[in-house]
Amino acid sequence: MAKQRKIIHIDMDCYYAAVEMRDFPEYQNIPLAVGGDGPRSVLCTSNYLARQFGVRSAMPAAKAKQLCPNLTIVHGRMDVYKATSEKIREIFSRYTNLIEPLSLDEAYLDVTEATLCQGSATLIAEQIRADIFNELALTASAGIAPNKFLAKIASDENKPNGQCVITPDKVASFVEKLSLKKIPGIGPKTFEKLKRHGYITCADVRESDIRSLQNIVGQFASNLYLKAHGVDERPLEVSRQRKSLAIETTLAQDLCTEDECQLVIDTLYTKLQARLAPHRNREIVRQGVKLKFTDFTQTTVEIQSNACQQILFTRLLAKAYDRANQRGVRLVGLTLGFADSPSETQQLQLSF
Repeated sequence: MAKQRKIIHIDMDCYYAAVEMRDFPEYQNIPLAVGGDGPRSVLCTSNYLARQFGVRSAMPAAKAKQLCPNLTIVHGRMDVYKATSEKIREIFSRYTNLIEPLSLDEAYLDVTEATLCQGSATLIAEQIRADIFNELALTASAGIAPNKFLAKIASDENKPNGQCVITPDKVASFVEKLSLKKIPGIGPKTFEKLKRHGYITCADVRESDIRSLQNIVGQFASNLYLKAHGVDERPLEVSRQRKSLAIETTLAQDLCTEDECQLVIDTLYTKLQARLAPHRNREIVRQGVKLKFTDFTQTTVEIQSNACQQILFTRLLAKAYDRANQRGVRLVGLTLGFADSPSETQQLQLSF
């Protein structure tokens, strides 16, 4: 019988902003955001004081200033964030070598076979968070569960500077009460659509079937049905190399212009760079832009590239948006492809 998995999801609290507040005491106890402050700039993140005013990541700086006139916006220092992230990763490695970095401030850890802290995933998560605070003066939140999906959900339950444990015997009761809006892949529009059909929590999905769900969310139905039952068999991506790296966001409101999409691209680009940091030794061979439209159809445009270039994402967006045909855009995503072998760069063709 296979041993029950113990997965920890560590998520730093408002990471970029927290680093700025740590390094510059004058930023503490004021609403703070990291990003550009120009008329077309967007925010990467904000601290919790700013969030009380409704300030969020990916929000245009101008709108953030309207919501919070006293908001201070500082430009990011990616070199500092990367250096600090390496120290966080070193702390993780003290407890397990099974680590899947998701970005500079987020990672999964498999501690199923760990022996430190009496082999307790709960105690390991507590100790990791304590190490991060004592050594780096930053706080982190953690989720502990039998799989990646539940661990990620749990890490958001007691933010900031907290943790949540979902033991195997508590999975069913936890998932049944879980709002569908908290499931990755379900944005505000999809949630409203599910809600109109009577699906609000995972308990509602558990009482249904995949065929009924397909009429509402299409191919996502099987994934949703499994998640509603707390099932996620995905292993950590540790030993095998990723073939690609992607980041996407589902919008609260459909975007109706290419310029609006470009603002989202700018924010995603900064976050994609952060996610790329753990893979900086990989050879990039392509990059792409993904758009999902109001009718849930989607398009992806890719091009050969040997680096993560913001200007190429802008050009790809123009080609992808040409396919909108007056439809709104509900999701924007960026992708990078890595080389499997040294010859792939020569073999790859342009794809539009």
